Amino acid sequence: MTAIRIGLYQASWYHIIMNELTKHAPRGVQVIEIKEDQDGQRIDNYLSRILKGVPKSRIYRLIRKGQVRVNKGRIKPNHRLKVGDMVRVPPVTQQEDTAPRLPPGLLQEIDASVLYENDDCLVVNKPSGLAVHGGSGLSFGLIDIVKAIRPEQDYLELVHRLDRETSGCLILAKNRKTLTFLHEQFKQGRVIKKYLAGVAGTWKGGKKTVSAPLRKNILQGGERMVEVDADGKAAVTHFTPLQQYERLCLMEVELETGRTHQIRVHAAHTGHPVAGDKKYGDREYNQWIRSKGLGRLFLHSHWLELLLPGQDETLQLNTPLPVDLKSVLSNLE
Repeated sequence: MTAIRIGLYQASWYHIIMNELTKHAPRGVQVIEIKEDQDGQRIDNYLSRILKGVPKSRIYRLIRKGQVRVNKGRIKPNHRLKVGDMVRVPPVTQQEDTAPRLPPGLLQEIDASVLYENDDCLVVNKPSGLAVHGGSGLSFGLIDIVKAIRPEQDYLELVHRLDRETSGCLILAKNRKTLTFLHEQFKQGRVIKKYLAGVAGTWKGGKKTVSAPLRKNILQGGERMVEVDADGKAAVTHFTPLQQYERLCLMEVELETGRTHQIRVHAAHTGHPVAGDKKYGDREYNQWIRSKGLGRLFLHSHWLELLLPGQDETLQLNTPLPVDLKSVLSNLE
């Protein structure tokens, strides 16, 4: 009985606090209590979902100016919410023109590129050139398109990311439980990720493992880069040559870790940068391979193997090399 009374006593105080916060809040301000399925979520992601159509840049500005508060205190965009937290959300005009205008053809393309879907997740074959989320001058990303083709889905979050120019398998979670579960799978190295990459030059020596720590946000000429550095984070990449072409080797690349630009930096570290890589590649080589029809980064996420919540068998997903990259290989034969 004592435990029950304490529980009810604590619960009543939550509602008293919430009522007080709401009572003294300016008109239009919401005070929202965080529920169990929102536990552990970042405040910026939480606000993006409840303030639909509001640009993320504006959400960050609201947080920075202290207009968004958690339990009366100022927070940072990466603050993790907890069950029972009281979130103060200021009135925000959600104008229709703030929502990204999505090309109908692109909506149809992404809808047709769904590789797998169940109640917990959705896997898309992301095309090259499409960022996973908006920002840095982009009005929309793949996440916005998926939300548009699945309007009935209240929850959709990226489980991992692919570079804008990289194509292939990308997973989105449909609920918080799945997102947390898959994040843990990735963190523990239980997700098998394989890529197809075209690397510059003639590869010698067969299969090779590159174990070289990486450090990001290195400024070079005003541009943020990732580089091999002894003080960086551990990174391991396995390169397996599949076929040698004229000045290009088609590789299968498997990641043990998932660092930013890992394949691209490790490939360049071996002396064989990924073809078409403007950041870490060779300019002269890129000009030559462009004449063979390559208009993008030659990198494609073709294989994913992972365990989903509540399932005993691993899910295996495979998507072949895109037509534009196959065409380049044909031109090199």
